[in-house]
Amino acid sequence: MNFTNTTVGLASDHTGVELKESIKTILTGRGLKFTDFGSCSAERCDYPDYAHPLARAIERDEIEMGIALCGTGNGMAITLNKYPHIRAGLAWNAEIARLVSAHNKANILIIPARFIKPEDVFGILQAYLDTPFEGGQHQIRINEINNI
Repeated sequence: MNFTNTTVGLASDHTGVELKESIKTILTGRGLKFTDFGSCSAERCDYPDYAHPLARAIERDEIEMGIALCGTGNGMAITLNKYPHIRAGLAWNAEIARLVSAHNKANILIIPARFIKPEDVFGILQAYLDTPFEGGQHQIRINEINNI
């Protein structure tokens, strides 16, 4: 894992609530704690209402990493990546989750809830959490991203 704090922030809109419950079970099984920033209901809601508290918690160093879900993942990605210290990466399979960690050192994994089956989320999380950042040329690119 690229992070030392074992508390993971979770955020989702209504489309990700069910899958988020599966993620909580996986995290608990790995001995990780989590803070759920919502939503906790399948009632229609707006993803920015949950993305902002997750991003702010990371910006304030309350947590180091998070997992966010919305229908396609794109809304969460757009919202979260507005924050200067957030690198949120969208992954819909284990290989992309691995690369989000290895190449981008993403501190938030975004999962497109409408397109991921509950039985597939374990492999995605495992790849993201267990893949170390490779550094090297990828660190150079992160430095360039931060140099705006």
